[in-house]
Amino acid sequence: MKITKISVYRVELPLVAGNYNWSFGRFITSYDTTIVGIDTDAGIAGWGEACQLGPAYLPAYAAGTRTGIAEVAPHLIGADPTETEHVYWRMDMALKGHPYVKTAIDNACWDILGKAAGLSVSVLLGGRYGDDLALYRSISQDTPDNMAKEVAEHRAIGFAAFQLKVGGDADDDIARIRRVAADLKPGERVVADANTGWLPHQAARVVRAVSDLDIYIEQPCLTYEECLTVRRRTDHPFVLDECMDSVEMIVRGHADGAMDAINLKIGRVGGLTRARQIRDLCVSLGIALTIEDSGGGDIAAATVGHLAQSTPEKFRLMVTSNYFKTELRTADGAPTLDNGRMATSTEPGLGIQPRMEVLGDPFVVIA
Repeated sequence: MKITKISVYRVELPLVAGNYNWSFGRFITSYDTTIVGIDTDAGIAGWGEACQLGPAYLPAYAAGTRTGIAEVAPHLIGADPTETEHVYWRMDMALKGHPYVKTAIDNACWDILGKAAGLSVSVLLGGRYGDDLALYRSISQDTPDNMAKEVAEHRAIGFAAFQLKVGGDADDDIARIRRVAADLKPGERVVADANTGWLPHQAARVVRAVSDLDIYIEQPCLTYEECLTVRRRTDHPFVLDECMDSVEMIVRGHADGAMDAINLKIGRVGGLTRARQIRDLCVSLGIALTIEDSGGGDIAAATVGHLAQSTPEKFRLMVTSNYFKTELRTADGAPTLDNGRMATSTEPGLGIQPRMEVLGDPFVVIA
């Protein structure tokens, strides 16, 4: 089987709730997502998606994704997409770094591999654990009362895990965390995610002020070293996110006792091929995972679902999909959301079919 054509699409996905806010006053009102279709000489097509949370979150941005794909794609024509490691080697030889550029292509190759084998991607990644997945809900940074209200609204539709966007003024964040925690029900889980927003002295104040609460702390500061100093000042379960971008960082963090869990974003590490490596290493080391991506629609949701579904349940700290934040559907067969849970297709590949009327004309085609 050989790749004959790679088509790239740009789709704007407006957010249902309007603004989505996190640390440093950053916000978005829509996802600028990139969808890739790969055609083969065997008549099997695969689809992947790469989406960033705007250009100010990670060192990645939507226009760079599409420009980078146009740089990499000519080197993949004639390659066998079912040989995912070989395809990745070709991408790395063509473009050093920039894993976010490689995400959609890599995921589309896994879709093709699954279709060719007659197996779902979750089975290819190790097998399915459970019939569906409990999801968490991310709570946009707002006033303490508004954040508590949003938690209550999502509790009413089945959610029992919540990620609070903090990382602002320390006093405001203490109030946000304490207000939400005051209404928590038995069995619910809360992560206070600063998204790198605190300086170490602010983080130290916050973790001390909420030391009596049963919560998780996620990525309080910008650098790994700063986060490690905070980790050593609190006994809260600790999650690292933005700085956990490679196998090497997982090994370092484990050696330093820097975290109890990591947030594994598929797009940040470059797609399912690299995400699987990191996931399997974490399982071997006893490190729990939040499995998600930084944005996207139906195809990204399916990709997250398959990786999470193939992860042993006790290692899933939390799982989320961003597709329910937008009402614009880009594919049929995407995971369904019911009572705070997500079910992933058992059909071959990712189990999705793109809605070409939504994707429109390609941004660029490489053949």
